[in-house]
Amino acid sequence: MSTLLDVRDLTVRFAMPRKGLFGPRPWLEAVRKVSFSLEKGHALGIVGESGSGKTTTAMAAIRLTEAAGGQVLFEGDDLLSLSDEQMRAHRRDVQLIFQDPYSSLNPRARVADIVREPLDLMDIGTPDDRRARVEELFKLVGLRPDQLNLFPHQFSGGQRQRISIARALTTNPKLLVCDEPVSALDVAIQAQILNLLAKLKSELGLSYLFISHDLGVVRHVCDDVAVMYLGQIVEHASRTALFESPQHPYTQALLSAAPSLARRKSKGYVRPLKISGDPPSPINPPPGCAFAERCPRARDICRKTPPVLEDRGPGRVACHVPGPADA
Repeated sequence: MSTLLDVRDLTVRFAMPRKGLFGPRPWLEAVRKVSFSLEKGHALGIVGESGSGKTTTAMAAIRLTEAAGGQVLFEGDDLLSLSDEQMRAHRRDVQLIFQDPYSSLNPRARVADIVREPLDLMDIGTPDDRRARVEELFKLVGLRPDQLNLFPHQFSGGQRQRISIARALTTNPKLLVCDEPVSALDVAIQAQILNLLAKLKSELGLSYLFISHDLGVVRHVCDDVAVMYLGQIVEHASRTALFESPQHPYTQALLSAAPSLARRKSKGYVRPLKISGDPPSPINPPPGCAFAERCPRARDICRKTPPVLEDRGPGRVACHVPGPADA
């Protein structure tokens, strides 16, 4: 199986206001040397609390947010080193599904025009070809041909997200970045959209970079999962390994707190892990493990030496004291 996306030491930082006229400029370290790879036809979930850097990582990987360093190899080409014109040639291969289907669609345009827009912008096919492609995609995502000339406000939230998915598929992309694609939907509708995404992945051979704070959602769609905390990946494993035998205490805390996971005392059961406090400031990250002050298993080494993401059992873990939670 070949690698579609290979991210190496990706770094993103944002300049903050100076505290004084001549004071040093502080920097917010949003993403700190993140590395991961995505195989063709696979889905990688990136999860974490709000502010963990998961969305910034995905946006920087497809050059919608400026990266401060690292490499992003897409089929061997480093996207971060391409010119704007060269990057435009890759846009048809990488598309984005936004979080909010209510604000991501132009309320003044008919949905047929919204879905066709990427074809128009990239000058793909003849007008007849574009019309046929839009009709094909409507059927593919479960919408009816007689709805083509309606406006977004005439659709439900789930239908609007289907329109967003159809728009993302118009250019036959190889990679879809899904940024919290179901978080704005009712639970029953979430399941429908997740089933649709799983079906499209199987039928079209798509690869997904799936951003979510909900581990239950990720479990439904993704093959592998990367857990982020304060701009770094702390655990990266296959879906089965991560849900049945999480090794990092932060992953265990996320699993025990996930409302959409029915956790029972069976294989992979995670006993509720007590953590308190807030994550440290990304402007001044601690010298050791960023999770140390909230971790019930923290030792002196955790507060002094940053752990390295390395192979531990079934996955990769950045922790000085990894291991299963006490059942």
